[in-house]
Amino acid sequence: MERNESLLIAASYLWLDTHNVFVFGHGPASPTLADVLMLTGLEIATADDSHLFDSKPSSKVETRSIGGWLGYIQKYRKMGSVRQREHAIFLNMWLDKFIFCGRSAGPTSVYLSAVEKLANGGRFPLGRYLLGSVYHLLHQVTEKLLLGQPIGNLGGPWWFINMWLNVHMPKRLGFDLFA
Repeated sequence: MERNESLLIAASYLWLDTHNVFVFGHGPASPTLADVLMLTGLEIATADDSHLFDSKPSSKVETRSIGGWLGYIQKYRKMGSVRQREHAIFLNMWLDKFIFCGRSAGPTSVYLSAVEKLANGGRFPLGRYLLGSVYHLLHQVTEKLLLGQPIGNLGGPWWFINMWLNVHMPKRLGFDLFA
């Protein structure tokens, strides 16, 4: 799906930060956990998620002075069978770069405890964190717009907002995604 920049900018002006909703002419609408599950299939609940971030990552991953994403891939690329560490390092890149879309031009270790849990076969409600990241991104955009500042590169899951708007506004866009 192509990124519809003008739709994203226009919708950002309609975001009501105090209620986490877009205020459209037909009424308020907001991305929900049901939308996250429907559009991405990401886990939104686990049986026991009370200790999600209680543990520290078991290992360190170098992310600074590594040469961005290319340096990260070159440093941690291994040949042969994939062990849990390599799986966790890949998941860290995948979450940071493609799901949560961090604003830095390189890797971070923000998601390390979550990806270790996933790499070890555990369950983790990524969908809830994605929705929180969407709300946080829209909050940041609203602040910039209210202050008359350029939005710039805030990072964040613009892709999800774009997908959500395309699903919920097909008549405005002139095409039906499911036709």
